[in-house]
Amino acid sequence: MMKLIMTNSLMIMFILTIMVLILNLISKKTTIDREKSSPFECGFDPKTSSRLPFSLHFFLITIIFLIFDVELTILLPLIVSMKTSNLIMLSMFSCFFILILIFGLIHEWQEGALKWVN
Repeated sequence: MMKLIMTNSLMIMFILTIMVLILNLISKKTTIDREKSSPFECGFDPKTSSRLPFSLHFFLITIIFLIFDVELTILLPLIVSMKTSNLIMLSMFSCFFILILIFGLIHEWQEGALKWVN
């Protein structure tokens, strides 16, 4: 039984390999078209690089947004837990957490990370 399974799987692998090789030989283009391989810019060759430069400042603003977004998702369950937890401890934790957020925002503001135009 095992010999039959091995024989069948080897035959299937052999047939698949042959099919892939034949399809690769048939589907390949023989000529490379210059127009199709060059970047398209209104029918003209681009004079400069077609890639835009990476804006590090935009990346930093995105990271700051994601950090504050994640912190908001941490704060939202506090509203649900108000019914079941100690109100004094919950309010102390909430105030401490929001205070850390405010200090982080003030630090980013003083560093100039929130200014869009430098």
